[in-house]
Amino acid sequence: MTDVAHMKWWGWGVEGVAFHHEDKPAFAPFVKKAVGLDLSQPAGSPPSFDDLTVPASTAPAELIEALAGVVGANRVVTDDLDRVVHTYGKSIRDLMRIRAGLLPRVPDAVVYPADEAQVQGIVALAAERGVVVIPFGGGTNISGSLEPEVEETRPVLSVDMGALRRVLSIDEDSGLARIEAGAQGPDLEAQLNAKGWTLGHFPDSFTHSTLGGWVATRSSGMQSDKYGDIADIARGMRLVRPDGIAEIRAMPSASTGPSVREMIIGSEGRLGVITEVTVQVHRRPKRREVQAYFFPTFSAGLKAMQAIAESDASPSITRVSDARETGFSFATRKESKGVSGKVQAGLFEVLKRRGWDLDQLALSFIGYEGSPSHVRYQKRIVGSIVRKHGGLGVGSGPGALYDQKKFDTPYIRDFLLDRGAAADVSETAGPWSKLQGIYDTVIDAANGAYASLGRSGWIMAHLSHSYHSGACLYFTFAFVTGDDPIAEYDVVKSAIQQAFIDAGGTLSHHHAVGREHAPWMEQDISSEGVAIMRGMFSAVDPGNIFNPGKILGDREPARVDS
Repeated sequence: MTDVAHMKWWGWGVEGVAFHHEDKPAFAPFVKKAVGLDLSQPAGSPPSFDDLTVPASTAPAELIEALAGVVGANRVVTDDLDRVVHTYGKSIRDLMRIRAGLLPRVPDAVVYPADEAQVQGIVALAAERGVVVIPFGGGTNISGSLEPEVEETRPVLSVDMGALRRVLSIDEDSGLARIEAGAQGPDLEAQLNAKGWTLGHFPDSFTHSTLGGWVATRSSGMQSDKYGDIADIARGMRLVRPDGIAEIRAMPSASTGPSVREMIIGSEGRLGVITEVTVQVHRRPKRREVQAYFFPTFSAGLKAMQAIAESDASPSITRVSDARETGFSFATRKESKGVSGKVQAGLFEVLKRRGWDLDQLALSFIGYEGSPSHVRYQKRIVGSIVRKHGGLGVGSGPGALYDQKKFDTPYIRDFLLDRGAAADVSETAGPWSKLQGIYDTVIDAANGAYASLGRSGWIMAHLSHSYHSGACLYFTFAFVTGDDPIAEYDVVKSAIQQAFIDAGGTLSHHHAVGREHAPWMEQDISSEGVAIMRGMFSAVDPGNIFNPGKILGDREPARVDS
């Protein structure tokens, strides 16, 4: 066996780590009001692996023997637990299916290559024998990019890249680092930090996701305003193909025809297996802080974020929550005691006297990095913009709390699933001129979907990842499910996704396409755009062995009855 660690098979994170609300007195009343769920009732027990019926591996013995010849017998695994872990990602659909024991097709074997040469051997063997290859990083994907096609009759291999996790070299003059694709966020940051560098890429999944997965799904991190999305960060890469390695050298820019680098970024394993990425890295900043601000309304916050993007300021984080998400943030805090509780109560009293409607309050976080003088300069510019839009700075305390909690949110999904409720996220991006309209349209669409189901549902949002021309809107939605949770989820999810397109947004800003978002591809990039992409996949992978069915799938979106 290998030393590659995985998340628990039935939920997010590792065994023994979970969300608890007992020390958060406002959380239970909040959930009761939001979705009608009574947290005083006992939760269900975590599922038992013994209750699963796992389809037997169909991999021929000679294939397993041949793979063992490439990577060693201890690196080819066919046991049920490993195969189940590699069947799905961690979307709410994945978690509902795994808890319901829905495993129509699982990988026939999991292979753990130790280096790029072994990946080459696996891919060559798969191409020769017509075996499906699905690259696997940390298993955090939430768009259906990992699951085998149900109707697939060929053997399916999950190629787990977790053993390839080293920072290979750093070009200090250029600020470029060569890193193996299986390196998870904490591992690669620790290796870079030890030499005074940082990648600056911190997605929600940071603690369990990999560099190769970030590239394959076109990821974005919380500090993308400063460091860029992964498409900006990844300058070069190596992609294993059946007949060799596609090597994209790291260049600041190049005029070499259509960008193969851009084709690989976001390709979700459809073109080959990414083994190494050359990324931009930065010296660790001398100062880093996250300041919190209040705005009287979400609309005022949106306008302030646009003004910041247009200004000389260059913060690392620009984020503002709508009133509902602001309420959620307050509800997930531990009880405030002593001076801090009194200060908060006093501040709210001041805001009420100013005429603020606290039910419309919008909480914002702005991050700053650099030298002390640079941080002070940034804060002055942003502070002026915040005041111009009616906002108020509330210090670094809430920002520090945000920094501590930023990777914990996925655990709340498991907590709610244990109690019969579904919670998920969908995100989009659009031009500044359309963001308010996108937001309004999505809220209306979600509420319409809840009404069609006869459910009391919740939806909240925040703006993040600001650009010159627009920003990302990130929505979280939840409701108590009935007799057919997946079908009900489909109605809400589809309504939100269609609203993105109808209002002028994209199907996803950073969560990839997979199978989950594939039904909206033609509406997003046009039928001719889909034809170009389909032609590329067919030409580059004529045997259709690389993660088939992803990006251009055939699942039809559920429709809301009007």
